[in-house]
Amino acid sequence: MISTNPAGPSPSWWRPYWELARMHKFPAGSILVFWPCVWGYLLSPGSAGLSPRELTVHIFALLVGSTLLHSAACTINDICDIDFDRQVERTKNRPLVTGAVSIFGATVFLALQVLVFFAMLASVNQTALLCGTFGVFPLHAFYPLMKRITWWPQAWLGLAMNWGLPTAWLIAAPKDVKSTAMWALTFGAFCWTIVYDTIYGCQDREDDVTAGVKSTALLFGDFVKPILAMFATVFVASLGYAGVVTGRSAVYFVLAVGGCAAHLSWQLLTLRADNPEDCWRKFNANGYLGYIVAGGMLAERYLA
Repeated sequence: MISTNPAGPSPSWWRPYWELARMHKFPAGSILVFWPCVWGYLLSPGSAGLSPRELTVHIFALLVGSTLLHSAACTINDICDIDFDRQVERTKNRPLVTGAVSIFGATVFLALQVLVFFAMLASVNQTALLCGTFGVFPLHAFYPLMKRITWWPQAWLGLAMNWGLPTAWLIAAPKDVKSTAMWALTFGAFCWTIVYDTIYGCQDREDDVTAGVKSTALLFGDFVKPILAMFATVFVASLGYAGVVTGRSAVYFVLAVGGCAAHLSWQLLTLRADNPEDCWRKFNANGYLGYIVAGGMLAERYLA
C-alpha cells in the first residue's frame, strides 16, 4: 500500500540529538574551542620536536576532544535554558523546546558526551588532566547560570572556551605550569571570547530584554564597538607577548600577530551591531581568524 502521508517520512531518531549538540552547525562554535587548544599546543615548548605527522595526529585529537566538549556544553546549556529559549526567536525551535528531545534523554546524552570526553582526557599526563577537568567543572558546567546573575556571562564563557589552551600546552609540557606566555595568551584569548560572544549576543538583544537575560551585548549598549576594540587590542598584545617570551621569529609576528590584528580590525570596523545577520557573519568569521593565527604559528615553525 502506498503511503499518502503529506508530511513525508519521520525524521531519524538521532537527528534531534545531533542538533542538540549543534553538530548541524559544525564547525561553528566547536572551532572556537578548538583553536585555543591548537595555539597552546603549537607554542608549548614540549611540541617543538614533533614531526609533521605526529603534529597532525595530535591536532586531530584536539579537534575531536574540543568538539565533544563543546557539544556537551551546548547540551547542558539547553537543559538549563529551556524556558529562556522559548522566548527568543532564534532559539524557539531547539529540540528541547519543541519536545523532540526530552529532559531525561538530554541528560543521558550529556552523561555519555562527558564520559567519552573524560575517556580521552584520561590518556594525558596528570597535570593536563587536572587542568582539563577544571575546564569541564566548574567552568563549562556553571556557564548557563551566569546569564541569570551577572551582566558578564561572556567573561565566564571566556574562561570556559579557552581553558583548552593551558590544557593543551600542559599536555605537551606538563612542568610548564608557571609559563607567563601560556597564561598571558590564555588571558588574551579570554578577551577574544568577550569580543565574539558579545557580537553573537547582539543578535538577541531585544528578546533578551523581554526574557530577562543578562549579557555584555546589553551592558555595552551603544558603546559596544569601542569597548570590544579594547578587548581585541589586549588579545593581539597577548599574542605578541607570547611570541617574544617563546622566542618566535618575524614570520610569527607578521602572519599570526599582524594577521590577527587586521582581521579583528575588519570585524569591528564593518560590524553592524543592530543587524542580526551581520552579527552572525562576524561571529562566524572568528573561526577563520583561528586559521590565520595557527597558520602563522605553523609557518614560523617550518619556514622560518
